[in-house]
Amino acid sequence: SLHYMQLLLLVTCLEWAWQERDDFFIGANLTIYFSRQQLKNRDFRGPDFFLVKNTTREPRNSWVVWEEDGRYPDLIIELLSDSTANVDRTTKLDLYAERFHTPEYFYFSPETLEFAGFRLEFNKYRPITPNAQGWLWSEALGFFLGIHNGQLRYFSLEGTIIPTPQEAAKDEILKANQAIQIAKQESQRAEQESQRAEQANRELYELKQKMRSLGISLD
Repeated sequence: SLHYMQLLLLVTCLEWAWQERDDFFIGANLTIYFSRQQLKNRDFRGPDFFLVKNTTREPRNSWVVWEEDGRYPDLIIELLSDSTANVDRTTKLDLYAERFHTPEYFYFSPETLEFAGFRLEFNKYRPITPNAQGWLWSEALGFFLGIHNGQLRYFSLEGTIIPTPQEAAKDEILKANQAIQIAKQESQRAEQESQRAEQANRELYELKQKMRSLGISLD
């Protein structure tokens, strides 16, 4: 489904971009337990995607706030659907701001491409101003979030799309092929230069022979 593919894209791209780091945790469809009463009620489904920085990457089946030194997500992304859109735009907006104090919250619809982002200011979310491309800057990620080919993607400060592992591999293959072509062209040019030098030497030799045959001294 579009929802699943979008979630997979968000996870794999960030894990690839941060593959050298071990100080973060990405949650995908994991429940966040933030009170023991809520644990009993089990009335809160976790965000589609959340990021916690300055923690360990070890796998977890859920995020239990009181077992994580009281840490809440630094960033949350919800993927809108017909059944969740209103809650994601209202109830969760308030919960993530007032209870979680999550610095950044984004939501995106894979179907309609509705996209919005908010940054926490004094326990209230304020809309993030888009750049010229319509992308929204995330301080938590150090990347822009923006729509590309109908999907929510990460972009560097310079505007380069953050690739999937597959895209990165294709790009490396393309660069390698280009390097091979350049090397071949340089080799061909060197061969042509060598042939021209040999031709010039032959012509010089023939000219000297002709001049000697005419009795012209070259000394």
